[in-house]
Amino acid sequence: MATRTFPFSTLINKQTSVFPALADADVILERRDAENLVLMRSERFEAMVKGLGLAARSLAIIAKANRPLAEEVFAEELPWLTWLPAEARPECISELLDHLLAGAETGLLLPFSRALREWQSTAEIYSDPELARRLRGPFDTEDSIAVPRPGGGDA
Repeated sequence: MATRTFPFSTLINKQTSVFPALADADVILERRDAENLVLMRSERFEAMVKGLGLAARSLAIIAKANRPLAEEVFAEELPWLTWLPAEARPECISELLDHLLAGAETGLLLPFSRALREWQSTAEIYSDPELARRLRGPFDTEDSIAVPRPGGGDA
């Protein structure tokens, strides 16, 4: 689907230049001090939600019936999975599938997005064996100093 981008102020000041764009595109409203907003016709939104739900449920069914196939699909779409230890990949895929399925059913996809970002960050750490080793510990605290708590409390 095509998108058109407008400053948020255009919606406030010249609505007649924004709304016609919704006939054949979704509209991204750029805001300076906050996250951008998306405007779309309800028909396109409902189609997107239904399509996502069907895709998520289908993927979950495939994953339950053929875990190696689901891993292969995810590995193709998420190449960073190869950096995770082999024993962590099934947990990652299962968690992502669970969040995706729940999000498709409820329309709440932020938990899926967070889990995806967290797993990718974890994989990126494993991609650097030295960093992964240092983060596993043990930690050298000999040269550590106490840092005060935010808000003025003692450490």
